[in-house]
Amino acid sequence: MMNILAATVILAAALSGSSGSVLAAGVDEPREWLERMSTAMSQMSYQGTFVYVQGDNVDTMRITHVSDEDGVRERLVSVSGAPREVLRDSNGVRWVLADDQSVFADSGFKRRFFPALPLDEDDQTAESYSLSLGARARIAGHKARNLKVLPRDKYRYGYSLWLEEHSGLLLKWIMIDSNSQPLAKLMFTDVRLGSEVDVKELKSSNQLKKFKTVESSLPSGRGISQAKPRWQPAELPPGFSLTAHRYFGRQDQGIYEHLVYSDGLAAVSVYVESNDGQGRNETGLKRRGTTHAFLRITDDVLITVVGDVPAITVQSVADTVVPVSP
Repeated sequence: MMNILAATVILAAALSGSSGSVLAAGVDEPREWLERMSTAMSQMSYQGTFVYVQGDNVDTMRITHVSDEDGVRERLVSVSGAPREVLRDSNGVRWVLADDQSVFADSGFKRRFFPALPLDEDDQTAESYSLSLGARARIAGHKARNLKVLPRDKYRYGYSLWLEEHSGLLLKWIMIDSNSQPLAKLMFTDVRLGSEVDVKELKSSNQLKKFKTVESSLPSGRGISQAKPRWQPAELPPGFSLTAHRYFGRQDQGIYEHLVYSDGLAAVSVYVESNDGQGRNETGLKRRGTTHAFLRITDDVLITVVGDVPAITVQSVADTVVPVSP
């Protein structure tokens, strides 16, 4: 069953926080369609129910995304399966899981349900993916245009995207591997745009109000570091470069470092944490759906690399993470 963390990365490899107005309909360049999608997903108000399919698992979720003078507010709630809910606004992120019936909050960790991954101005994305326009279709009552984003190598997944013709809003995607085999699918079954969005659905449920809210002390929520990384991969797969860096270190608490590498669409996170020598049996390759993680321990430091990418990508990055020479 897809959990909340999986829900937060449902469209991670396909979305961006690009600025600017939505372009006029009728463009025929694949790159422009990708930019329109990025703008629509970050700046438009939309609301709908989508179905996420991976293997034998089918989950139904409802998203309300409002962008106005009050900023961006979002609510994601499960329609099927165990009750799950996530809220995001200027106060941060809060989510509730039925497994332990507890609410977790972190005002410093303002993670999007649909993470903003920058599209590079130098079109570096084209070096890692081939873009092409496909057929038209009707999805959730809207006309849509197909955009194929296919990987040029084995280090990343590809996507077949269906975008609403007038706004560029993403209505459906299929994740595919380097051999063009489908891995997962997401599709809206209904969607409202702009003024049709019911903002009342942004309100938290009674379940979320009922449980105690716990403030997080995660160092990952303490802002972006301007200092140079203390640890980093000596080699990266083609097209990936550093896009974000956090560092937290205290003598009594050890170190915590988080680096994000992106190729413009896919993203890989590298975590470096102090380790007391325990958990060596937990190292190696882990998988949950299309997300892979690779853990290794060196010099009493636990290195974890995770991303919605093929296994070879996280392992190749983890194997080369080393301390940076002064």
